[in-house]
Amino acid sequence: MSASSEQRATLPADVALHARPAATFVREASKFVGDIVVAANGRRANAKSILEVLALGATGGTELTLTASGDEATAAVDHLVALVPRLD
Repeated sequence: MSASSEQRATLPADVALHARPAATFVREASKFVGDIVVAANGRRANAKSILEVLALGATGGTELTLTASGDEATAAVDHLVALVPRLD
């Protein structure tokens, strides 16, 4: 049985998940094995897909829900939750 993990993080008030921060987020998510999903505004995206992450339309102050499954699920979610407040 694979492990799974879920946590929430809020984008900084002045940071939307547009090209540069989304690219950073996707690059970091891609370092982990397993499935990672980011949800915002009632939409879900593969956290390793720049196009899907951009399509979320997440603006500053948006709460993101990060869910991962697989052997590195907890490490992936912990890493991404710590990354979100530092996006610029």
